Amino acid sequence: MSSVLLVAHHERSDAAALARTAAGWLRDHGHHVWLHHDDAQALQLPDLAGTDHPTTADLAVCIGGDGTMLRTAKLLHGAAVPIIGVNVGLLGYLTEVEPPSLPHALERWFAGPDAGHWHLDERMMLDLTVHAAGREPQTWTALNEGVVEKQESGHTVRMQVWIDGAPFTSYAADGLILATATGSTAYSLSARGPVLSPRLRAVLLTPVSPHMLFDRSLVLDPSEQVEVEVIGHRGVTLSVDGQPVTSLHEGDRVAVTPSEHVARFVRFGDRRFHQILKAKFGLADR
Repeated sequence: MSSVLLVAHHERSDAAALARTAAGWLRDHGHHVWLHHDDAQALQLPDLAGTDHPTTADLAVCIGGDGTMLRTAKLLHGAAVPIIGVNVGLLGYLTEVEPPSLPHALERWFAGPDAGHWHLDERMMLDLTVHAAGREPQTWTALNEGVVEKQESGHTVRMQVWIDGAPFTSYAADGLILATATGSTAYSLSARGPVLSPRLRAVLLTPVSPHMLFDRSLVLDPSEQVEVEVIGHRGVTLSVDGQPVTSLHEGDRVAVTPSEHVARFVRFGDRRFHQILKAKFGLADR
């Protein structure tokens, strides 16, 4: 018997129906299954609510879009739990399975990698550690990105970037995105950052609406130590995978390092990233 965590989008009725479908299949095949309590309440599925800690699961089934996949990774808190993503979102870079194929995907998973023809796609994550005056250092982990961004509209903020302990340059911008290769197709892409293959281990620095001549992204090796220092009197917010986590003030720093944990996505078949990118953007063959 396996223990399976279900995580579902709160605002899509088809997510609730698919959670029912998955739970029914898993229970019929002798597995323990539960919904995270927030999801059970939001989807009005109290009979599926569980109290097990997400990190104790053998498998997580994520029913939603890329935002729900990010939330699933956050719930797992670095635990080595494989994630099957079922796409009921819009773009779905991270999700793998279309809703009608969910029961078949579960059959393939439990058949094992050889018989089920699946493999694990491991994605690098980033640790963002805040060093602030009068506070103990605090660390958050991002699958897509951390963003140091302005708190007030109509103003830019100033940030000094340090690489390997040496000052690189200061940015006057709306914000600075610190992304993984996975996150290169998220916020960084909308800020005109490059698209990176998710196989790369890299740290991507992309300024948001920079008010300066140098407006290029930087792609760095994870071994290069990156720090962002707030300079000037305007406060900023640190957001991690789209969620604000703390405020920063002059002199505070964010240190960016590769996490010891990775996200593990279940992949069926041999879908290649560039083909997914082509499909999502509707690119022609020539």
